[in-house]
This record gives sequence, structure tokens and C-alpha cells, in this order.
Amino acid sequence: MRLTSITAAVAAASATAAIAVAASASGTTGTVPGPSAGVASNSSALAADVVAARDATAKYATNLAKARAAGYQIITRMIPNMGYHFMNAKVSGFNVRKPPILVYERRGKSWHLGALEWVFTSIPAKPPLPGATYGAFGAACHYADGTFVFAAAQSSCAATSPKTHAKFSFWHPNLVTLHFWVWYPNPSGIYMGINPLASPFNNG
Repeated sequence: MRLTSITAAVAAASATAAIAVAASASGTTGTVPGPSAGVASNSSALAADVVAARDATAKYATNLAKARAAGYQIITRMIPNMGYHFMNAKVSGFNVRKPPILVYERRGKSWHLGALEWVFTSIPAKPPLPGATYGAFGAACHYADGTFVFAAAQSSCAATSPKTHAKFSFWHPNLVTLHFWVWYPNPSGIYMGINPLASPFNNG
């Protein structure tokens, strides 16, 4: 997938100090306050979005095979306290019922959905979800088996993964991330990237 594909698929969808906190594990952050914060005043709207998101993605909740059949392909292996990321490159624009990225937890052969995710090239002027807060993911080269390497430019990407020799898939620039933990509780907040309750899944 070329840069144009990843941009069309996710940049239109779905560096602060926080980046350094999680970069050693994943290149992602906790949260960066958006233009609007404070979920409480938008509780009804948020509840409606949670219902809509769960209703639309219930078919994938415990069925990774169905998600793959629908076009979701692995883009990261397990990111500690977060999950495995699967992206559908054909999904564009923001729609709470059609996330471009599904974040799964795995235990042995069992997979279950934890969060939905959208990414942007900059923080949206208007939060796409009530009280949304954001994280970040550094520019990186991604490979067909979910391995990735941080790189400032696509020209720095090797043709195969330095870790596993899997084929190069795509590169993306620095991204703003928006997680939506509608399938697994996150005591740190529904929009936080890192979820401490996902730690039991870190070793698969």
C-alpha cells in the first residue's frame, strides 16, 4: 500500500511529551487534549455513539476471520497494553459505524475486539466524538505481517522487515490517533490509547 492509499484510507478518517512516554513500546501516546474536553456534558451523545459503534462492529467482536474477510488486514502486532491493529484501507472519512482500524486482544487462539480507532494527520478542528482526546503514532514503515519500524521518510523503509523479512506494505507520516474502547473497559478513559486492563494480553 502506498502513501496515497494510507492517506486516503486513514488520514481523512479514523509531538507532545506524551509521545516519549510510550514510544519505547509502541510509538503511541496517552492523550493530547482536543479542542473540546469533558465527556460529562456530552454523556447522552457519547452513549449514542457507543451504542452505534457496538451495533455496527458486533459481528467482529469475537470473529477476527469475519473482520479479515471484510478487508481488515494486520498493521501492527501486539502493542503492549493496547492490542493488535487491523486496518481496512477501503474505509475513508469519519463514521462511528465504520472504523478504519480494529484493535484486538488475543489469548492463545482466541481473539476479541477491544477498541476501534481512527487516525488523522492533525487534530480535527471539531472533535468527531464528544469530548474526544487524542494520542499519536510516529511515522513508520509497516510490513505484511504486522511488524513496523519507525522512519521519518518512506525512502528509509527497507523492502522487507528487518525483524522478520516480511514484505513492505506502506509508510505513513506522523499521525494523530483516536481510540474508542467500546468493547473492553479502559479505566484510564474511553479515548486513551493505553489500557492497563489489556496487560494480561501482552504475551498473547
